[in-house]
Amino acid sequence: MSPLLNFDRIAATPAIHQPFSFLCAGPVLDQPALTAVAGDFPALDGPGLFTLDGLEYGARFARLVEELRQPRLRGIMEEKFDVDLSDKPLMITVRGFCQRKDGRIHVDSTDKVVTGLLYLNDPLWTGEGGRLRLLRGPDSLDDAIAEIPPHGGTMVVFRRSDQSWHGHAPFEGPRRAVMFNWMKSEAALAKNLLRHKVSAFVKRGLAVGY
Repeated sequence: MSPLLNFDRIAATPAIHQPFSFLCAGPVLDQPALTAVAGDFPALDGPGLFTLDGLEYGARFARLVEELRQPRLRGIMEEKFDVDLSDKPLMITVRGFCQRKDGRIHVDSTDKVVTGLLYLNDPLWTGEGGRLRLLRGPDSLDDAIAEIPPHGGTMVVFRRSDQSWHGHAPFEGPRRAVMFNWMKSEAALAKNLLRHKVSAFVKRGLAVGY
């Protein structure tokens, strides 16, 4: 069975290393694969990041998750970013919706070593906001080194640093993505999974009026 992900395209995409290391590859899912995976995406009931535990999704999305966990992808990222990820656990979360407050400029926490996003939206993003910007600093979304629309099948990956600023202009509505993070330790993984689970529980409670 052929993989869903185009590993060769990811491997052939050069990384940029200033002011921090990142790459943007796409599309890494062809149209039939994108349609199949998007059709099996979890039915999320609100904004925020959700862990995979407790979510229901179809077989083709499950297959994508397994491909993200493969040593082949990890090896590509080790080469691109000159980092050893062999002892770094992988955290996978999903997002289905944006609120207008999302996308504020930030750097990822030091719990994360490498961050990746795989977008599962329509092949052509037409929203005014929601386009990820990789930034030179924390002061302005206009100070961008790259703008990455969340076209379906686009993958962006960067190595976390104190300079890896990013954000996007406000957008409210459906915006599907799989986030995958190599974490610095099992303890960091457990802490972040618990945080996301608690956050998702609170959001669900608010949605039904608890």
